Amino acid sequence: MSIGEMLAATVPMVRTLNLEYLQTTSEKAVLALPDQSEYRNHVGGPHAGAMFTLGESASGALVLAAFGDQLARAVPLPVHAEIAFKKIALGPVTATATLGRPAAEVVAELDEGRRPEFPVSVAIQREDGAVTTEMTVVWTLRPNG
Repeated sequence: MSIGEMLAATVPMVRTLNLEYLQTTSEKAVLALPDQSEYRNHVGGPHAGAMFTLGESASGALVLAAFGDQLARAVPLPVHAEIAFKKIALGPVTATATLGRPAAEVVAELDEGRRPEFPVSVAIQREDGAVTTEMTVVWTLRPNG
């Protein structure tokens, strides 16, 4: 089962918004939010809450892809998030998430018994390529036990 299939099966909000997992690797995750009238805002674009969920979901998919081999000893958790709306989003949008630190650095901190934190940057774009939203989600790997 792919990460996208697993998240669609286990995270109800993914199914609610019909998020589509286009690419999920340890270096990049790309998710799409289709244009759906029930999730539009007052200007006809995707609601801010739907865009936040898209961005956070892209960041989470990337974290699972990059650190899935650490799940036996640590739980990934979001610590905080920042979002900036740059342009009006209309129609379908796509979120691309990238790690802000090398995964090996993060794992080395975990190996040292520390609780590493690391940023994931997310850019949300319209079909014309314009970036409508920029988001940073800081994650941690909380050691088990």
